[in-house]
Amino acid sequence: MYIGLGIVLIVVGAILMWATDFDMNFVEDTTLGLILLLAGILTIILSLVLSAQRSRTTHVEERRYDEGGPYSRP
Repeated sequence: MYIGLGIVLIVVGAILMWATDFDMNFVEDTTLGLILLLAGILTIILSLVLSAQRSRTTHVEERRYDEGGPYSRP
């Protein structure tokens, strides 16, 4: 799910870093592009790590029946 967000951040960061040249007063466009590019890469890496951890978990179901319960023999 977050892989798509990471790809969008990488694309926007690359566009700001290499394809545009406009002037913003508070930050340079190459700096903002680099920040978005690194955030996209970090997002993809973290989503892959979390996905790998989720696939390694196992679930165990244990059922115990006491004597005298609804399915016990008289």
